[in-house]
Amino acid sequence: MTSTLMDTAGAAARGRRVLFDVDGTLIDAVDNQRRVWRTWAERHGLDPDEVYRVALRTRPLETFASVAPDRDPQECLAALHELEDEDVRSGVYTAFAGAAELLSALPPGSWGLVTSNYEHRVRGRFARTGLPVPEVLVDAAAVPEGKPSPVPYLLAAERFGALPQDCLVIEDAPSGVLSGRRAGMTVWGVNAPAPVDGVHRHFASLKEAGTEILAFVTGAG
Repeated sequence: MTSTLMDTAGAAARGRRVLFDVDGTLIDAVDNQRRVWRTWAERHGLDPDEVYRVALRTRPLETFASVAPDRDPQECLAALHELEDEDVRSGVYTAFAGAAELLSALPPGSWGLVTSNYEHRVRGRFARTGLPVPEVLVDAAAVPEGKPSPVPYLLAAERFGALPQDCLVIEDAPSGVLSGRRAGMTVWGVNAPAPVDGVHRHFASLKEAGTEILAFVTGAG
């Protein structure tokens, strides 16, 4: 049995899985998100900087309630979705350093994605950056509650048939960290100069965390 097959079998036997957030963790989409929200705000006659400041810490419907309480939230959401879909088609995306190498090195079936975005956008961004798409992908449409609820990460574990305590969450944002912690999982933070409150371990970059993520999944660490 080759080393790769041994690693894969070992990971499957132990049931260890790694669950990645997408935006800010694997894909650098900050400029894209800022541009989308700026366009949305300008179309609604709002201050783009203020709208983006609110959007960073709330979900879209909560953002609309705060910055545009007199507008139809569903119309606001439809307009935002249109802009986001257009950005997937025409925007420039970059995978964080080390992302492609790490995902390719992980044993097949040992990792998945848990995102507050929608699957078709994730697939579009991954196609643009050359990242592989795993079998398990939990998106906003798959759950009744998004992050910081534990529901998205618990659903991912259920789809794998894995126990929460055997799952490692890789996140960059406070809501995602809280979601993983509430799900009873180990949570590591990446791509931030300082640790997000609640992370079990902190890495300045995804690339820096790569070796340790591999070790967790294969049982080498």
